[in-house]
Amino acid sequence: MRTHARAVVIGGGVGGAAILYWLSRLGWTDVVLVERARVTSGSTFHSAGLVGQLRGSLSLTQMMMNSVDLYRNLKDEVGLETGWHEVGSLRLASSQERMEELTRQAAWAKTFGLPLELISPDEAQGMFPPMTTDGVVGAAYLSTDGYIDPSQLTFALVEGARRRGAEICEDTRVTGIEVSDGQVRRVVTDRGEISTELVVNAGGMFAPEIGRMVQVNVPLIPFAHEYLITRPSGLPLDMPTMRDPSLLVYYRPESGGLIMGGYEREPAPWGLDGIPGDFNGRLLEPDWDRFEPLMTNAVVRTPSLKDAEV
Repeated sequence: MRTHARAVVIGGGVGGAAILYWLSRLGWTDVVLVERARVTSGSTFHSAGLVGQLRGSLSLTQMMMNSVDLYRNLKDEVGLETGWHEVGSLRLASSQERMEELTRQAAWAKTFGLPLELISPDEAQGMFPPMTTDGVVGAAYLSTDGYIDPSQLTFALVEGARRRGAEICEDTRVTGIEVSDGQVRRVVTDRGEISTELVVNAGGMFAPEIGRMVQVNVPLIPFAHEYLITRPSGLPLDMPTMRDPSLLVYYRPESGGLIMGGYEREPAPWGLDGIPGDFNGRLLEPDWDRFEPLMTNAVVRTPSLKDAEV
């Protein structure tokens, strides 16, 4: 492990890997990423991976568009799969108000150069056969959206950074950050020290713990999130992702089946008393009672889910 670096990135999830990749691509080759366990072992490895480009601001939308460009080309650059599937996305409108919102978004998308189309309920069903059109007024379809495998993406980003000279140190736990006169001087780990003047806290759910090392409050609270994966049932592999904001559910294809999750009205915070030090590569226990309202909504939109094997 290097004893000096221009920058030290703490956290080996997809966020930290992306920061390391772009620093190295911008010419910062003397950079180090330290990860307490293995790359992707925090929350990255079980992310659903939906990618939607149209956001609420110009800067965020442009960032997402740039991300999709990267996903398209990264495999050729580093020789590793990223799990990028450019299958498009559907967003349903189940009320006239929702349809008006989609109409505004379609006009906005054109200013960004995004090929967003407004389509009929039947056209949406043709793209996503498991859905019912009951109560659907219309939909928006964006052909350049899709989904990605967050772990494969992380490994590809790490490889791109490594090829440019960055160092990745797994099983390396940060135990302290030395500060003098308001300036970072050194990162202390259980494998040695790295002198540096720049630290990037990409610790994800561990970010508050890292912040406390330098008396910085990171206002981040982890929340438990659940989704289910159905057994393959012959569904088309190239179905778009789909969101129904009125029912608070989302879907994406997965090996001939579906991934279904949603956004809870009363989400459950987790780890408020601290995250276990060995919580790496692990999942929370299922909470079917909490998931039931989302499952009920999902069956409204995709009735076949009621009898699907999970």
